Amino acid sequence: MNKTALSLAIVAMIPTMANAQDEGDVLDFYGKANVTFQAADEGDGSETDVQSNASRLGVKGEIALTDGIKGIYRMEYEVDMDGDADDTFSQRNIYAGLEGGFGQVIAGKFDTPLKVAQKKVDLFNDLEGDIKSLITSSDNREEDALQYTTPSFAGFKASTAYISNKGEVINEETGEERNNGISASVAYDNNGVFMAYAFDQDVEGQDIDVQRFVAQYNIGPVQVGALFEDQEDAAGNSTDGWMGSVAYKIEQWTMKAQYGQSDIKKEGGETYSLGLDYKFNSSAKVFGFYTDETADGDYDRSYAGIGAEYKF
Repeated sequence: MNKTALSLAIVAMIPTMANAQDEGDVLDFYGKANVTFQAADEGDGSETDVQSNASRLGVKGEIALTDGIKGIYRMEYEVDMDGDADDTFSQRNIYAGLEGGFGQVIAGKFDTPLKVAQKKVDLFNDLEGDIKSLITSSDNREEDALQYTTPSFAGFKASTAYISNKGEVINEETGEERNNGISASVAYDNNGVFMAYAFDQDVEGQDIDVQRFVAQYNIGPVQVGALFEDQEDAAGNSTDGWMGSVAYKIEQWTMKAQYGQSDIKKEGGETYSLGLDYKFNSSAKVFGFYTDETADGDYDRSYAGIGAEYKF
């Protein structure tokens, strides 16, 4: 069975799963549709097209096992809503585990602690201005991962993930195998203040270490945030990047701005984005954005678009 057929079969089973749950168990079917009509100038003239921005379908739930302990699971698939991808469905976060007073343990494929540590500092996540476009190479979702997350203590929480690289050979002559990866974070989230430190070891690549510092502050209608990241390879070569963002809400409107510089993906990388959202309710909004990216070597790109997002 190919991936698309398998994904369709899983989605078709969701209503049956919902009806079959026992009393006291929780099952949520959820999704997000985010589509933009946009113009892109990547150096060869402007082109217009429709983009699906990490639209998704998923099911998540919990099953009561014993007093204070429950089984948890999530199966989430990205949906290609513009028809450009070879497969309509592709895997996102998919895992199963246990949760209780001891914290949470999950195994499967999911966002690393370092990626999760960005919280909502990236105001243009999943759009062209996403920090993974030019600021960082380490917003990763890894398979064959095992993660432990502590309970929250006075706003502090820590996560550590072990990522198996299954004996992947990186040097055929010597038989050298790639190291297994580690991703970890510690964060404080309380009273509108969020701060986090995270690091990756051998996740992005062999002998590559990454450190990330994040801060976000909410006061009234204003949200400000910043992220700094350093990446070092086996030879001791270090590159870094940073970004800052600010959002201001006026009733149903949100004005957003973001700026960053980084040498991690491209030397001399610089990017800024401006956006305006209009939120009808917690499930629906329309928005517009503009993103500009430059780097050394005549790298110059710009994007402008309007779109809609619906959550359920």
